[in-house]
Amino acid sequence: MLTKLVVALAAVAATVAQAETIFRETFDDADWESRWVTSTWKPSAEVGKFEQVAGKHYVEESDKGIKTSEDARFYALSAKFDKPLDNKGKDLYLSYLVQHEQKLDCGGAYIKLLPADVDQANFGGDSPYAVMFGPDICGSTKKTHAILNYARPSEDAVNMDHTDTIRAESDTDAHLYSFVLKQDNTYEVKIDGKSIKEGPLAKSWPFQPEKQIKDPNQSKPKDWVDAKQIADPEDKKPAGWDDTPKTIPDPEAEKPEDWDDEDDGEWEPAMIENPEYKGEWKPKMIDNPDYKGEWEHPLIDNPDYFEDDAMYNVAKNVGAIGFELWQVKSGTLFDDILVTDSEEEFNAHEEAVLAKTEAMAAKKKQIQDEEKAKKEAEAKAKEAENEDADEADEEEAEEDAAEEAEEAKEGEEAKEETAKDEL
Repeated sequence: MLTKLVVALAAVAATVAQAETIFRETFDDADWESRWVTSTWKPSAEVGKFEQVAGKHYVEESDKGIKTSEDARFYALSAKFDKPLDNKGKDLYLSYLVQHEQKLDCGGAYIKLLPADVDQANFGGDSPYAVMFGPDICGSTKKTHAILNYARPSEDAVNMDHTDTIRAESDTDAHLYSFVLKQDNTYEVKIDGKSIKEGPLAKSWPFQPEKQIKDPNQSKPKDWVDAKQIADPEDKKPAGWDDTPKTIPDPEAEKPEDWDDEDDGEWEPAMIENPEYKGEWKPKMIDNPDYKGEWEHPLIDNPDYFEDDAMYNVAKNVGAIGFELWQVKSGTLFDDILVTDSEEEFNAHEEAVLAKTEAMAAKKKQIQDEEKAKKEAEAKAKEAENEDADEADEEEAEEDAAEEAEEAKEGEEAKEETAKDEL
């Protein structure tokens, strides 16, 4: 298995040589920190440290990642691209591995594509970004962000989140999160190689305003009749309708025998609902002969509507990538980051990383099985020890009982001998 993984990763490297790799990071070497800058945007006491580790379930000890290491801390780390990225006329693939070894209860694990001029030393929550993608978990909310920074014509850029909730994995396994933006203005979100969300960009983010709007110069005519039914003008209230009271004295109520009118006052029976009461009279309803139907506000073409054949082009002058997170409980592992415009490279990366995650899952199961077997063996040994102790206690009790019986017998015999001597 290990040899196959090495070959698979080598195949990815060979593919990289044939395509333009925008960014790749595996955190395997000792110099990884020279490529990444830790932000000082928060006081040092509030900032957590990323540690280079192989992880709990590594397949190759030399295969490292970085892991959050301090609880209730902010994390901000970024790395520059070799050259700025503009995805105009190109597909864009963003992919990375996430593993919540600590069973995360509240915290982010998303990644951001940053402008080329990002101030890495002060990179933080308010820093602009082009794309924010990845899992975010807190309590029962478990979602995958897919936020795009976009500017409509003559408007400032805004961060637009996906209009649907995209699920996120919350277990302790390693997962590969991937985000694809296509030149045909479509997208795809994948987790572990499986498509979770996909479709036209315009249907999943508010890129454009409505194509048509209500005509502001039109309003419902004052004489418009939109009442579908009216009270029948020929219907009359029956005579005596209101003569029947709503409540009546309870005919089954009886005056208590000990009731004293002088002391208790005049006795009155309790009131109950009158079964003959007909309620408020209302005329029957008939179809309105003047009904014109529901008034529909006339629509006009929206003067602010626009077409954009390049909605996908959200990565303009992107020159860095970074993590900007808050975690209540630390222990999230990150690895195998890829940014590319090559589908072939992405597919090779996905295949190799998924082979690794499968091997990690197998290693995790092996460890769990070994721990389970160890606990069961310890429990059996303890049970056997307790059984041996119980048997020893029973034997000791039997011996004590035998000794007591023997002593009692000897005592009785001594009494009998004494009695004979006295005679």
